[in-house]
Amino acid sequence: MGMETGKHLKSVVTQACEKYENNRTYLMDILWEVQKKLGCVNGEAMELIADKLSSHRVTIEGLVSFYSFFSEEQKGKVVIRLCEDIIDRHAGMERIAKVFSEELGIEPGEVSADGNLSLEYAPCIGMSDQAPAVLVNEVVVTNLTTESTKAIAHSLKKDPDPSKLVQKTGDGNNANKLVNAMVLNHVRKKGEVLLNDEIPAEAGLTKALTKAPGDVIQEVQDSRLRGRGGAGFPTGKKWEFARETQAGQRFVICNADEGEPGTFKDRVLLTERAHLLFEGMTIAAYAAESKSGILYLRAEYEYLRPFLEEVLQERRKNGLLGKDIQGKKGFEFDIRIQLGAGAYICGEESALISSCEGLRGEPKKRPPFPVQKGYLGYPTIVDNVETFCCAARILDCGSQWFASIGTKESTGTKLLSVCGDCERPGTYEVPFGISIKDLLEMVGADDPAIVQVGGAAGEMIGRTAFHRTICFEDLSTAGAVMTFNSHRNVLKIIDYFLKFFIDESCGYCTPCRVGNVFLRERIQKIMRGLGEKTDLEYLKDLCNTIMKTSRCGLGQTSPRSVLGSIEHFPLVYSSLLKESDPYGLQAGFDIQSALEESRRIAKRTSMIYDPLYEEESEETIEALRD
Repeated sequence: MGMETGKHLKSVVTQACEKYENNRTYLMDILWEVQKKLGCVNGEAMELIADKLSSHRVTIEGLVSFYSFFSEEQKGKVVIRLCEDIIDRHAGMERIAKVFSEELGIEPGEVSADGNLSLEYAPCIGMSDQAPAVLVNEVVVTNLTTESTKAIAHSLKKDPDPSKLVQKTGDGNNANKLVNAMVLNHVRKKGEVLLNDEIPAEAGLTKALTKAPGDVIQEVQDSRLRGRGGAGFPTGKKWEFARETQAGQRFVICNADEGEPGTFKDRVLLTERAHLLFEGMTIAAYAAESKSGILYLRAEYEYLRPFLEEVLQERRKNGLLGKDIQGKKGFEFDIRIQLGAGAYICGEESALISSCEGLRGEPKKRPPFPVQKGYLGYPTIVDNVETFCCAARILDCGSQWFASIGTKESTGTKLLSVCGDCERPGTYEVPFGISIKDLLEMVGADDPAIVQVGGAAGEMIGRTAFHRTICFEDLSTAGAVMTFNSHRNVLKIIDYFLKFFIDESCGYCTPCRVGNVFLRERIQKIMRGLGEKTDLEYLKDLCNTIMKTSRCGLGQTSPRSVLGSIEHFPLVYSSLLKESDPYGLQAGFDIQSALEESRRIAKRTSMIYDPLYEEESEETIEALRD
């Protein structure tokens, strides 16, 4: 490294650390500053950061290696991230990737000779309703075609300025000058709770401040609001636990790390209901007596950050954040934005807290729970974007109003991100209790044969289960609903999900780190026509072991789609096994109803293994087994 280059690196690192007062807690922000200015966080930068923060290089290196948006190796000034979730793959991402490679002269994982452009894959960028899509730095480009991909490549080679790629902005606040995105909200159905066009500004907060904090919590409890992030824990109880835990301070964190493949409804709320979100966080802060809040924003949604920062500043100016909020003496609260860096596991609340603390996003042991000991060791409320928005509406319209919508155990409405083989992908606000059959009709599903409810970590069902309903009592989901028609290969879908979980596992516990590799290995064996009926028992036993012994929600849910596929598509497995009878899979299953769809799924699509899905070598799998 030359002297001038070394001076520049030292200056960048010094400025980044001083900007955050050499505070170790803000290591994520420091790394972002360095990554953006240098194109990497190399060994020398790590040494300097460690010195400035009185830390160790191994700690800094641990963070850089953990998050996909950070890199020790030099990246291009412009990084093109190709979304490779299953929906984008079905929409033609393989073709788009090939065009980029041909036009730019680089393969995924490579940097152009002039150092301007990098090409790489990203697991999911939250644009499944407008696939295939890519991120070009923080600029989102959607609905790609061969022609538009060539045009983008030519534009970037001529002038590596991603902002010039946006020729036409999307609807709503996507057209705001601070967003300036070609993203479409695709709001297909507006409900009465969150996507209502007549939501009065700050009505919930105004009413909350007329009540005692305990009464605010009681209102939320009476509504029976449950967390919209997937687990469904009673929101009022969570707030109460945090408030009752004795501590010098408390924190409120919004989980906007919407990384589940096929999910994008929080993106719409962040774009169109930012004030409502921050209002809900402020109500939670008042109820729990918190002074500090954090919005944890996934890196893929960085394009929304300038707009969200402006909304926060506007709220400070109008007395909705800061001291004596809305004239309430002694009520002080403010919110900062913490940008993630590409780690699916940070959607788990304790891993998210670790990330906010400037650590690897690894789940923490429980107990204690975050409401007892969370961010920096203090009681912390962590709720989903949708949950905070619902809380604000409950304080405005009342618990009885909210509880009158939906089902007994699942009150209110649910935002669903619907994508895949359907005419109208997008966001739907529906009351809890809607059946899969009715939802598929609403979205114009094309010959639906497979539905994945809850993203890759959710439940896979077939036609004989389309009578089931979306609610906590039946099919629970954070929001993702992926539809697949009978032309799709169910085992390739499973193979993709398992690859995703292998890539995204934090690697802490063996059942998740190794178990998912073995699941995928066995699925691939069956796909090649080498499976035996004993392999199905092996899959079921291993799935149950992983789910019961994994440390966090990733491992506890990652095998669900495998079990669902075995239950709902037995003839797909049967057609590929060496022996035709699939070892007792018919029990409790309507075989006549499944026969037609299973034959179509099994025969219309080639079961020959697709190398696009295999990135781990046999040697790697053998090493993991050892």
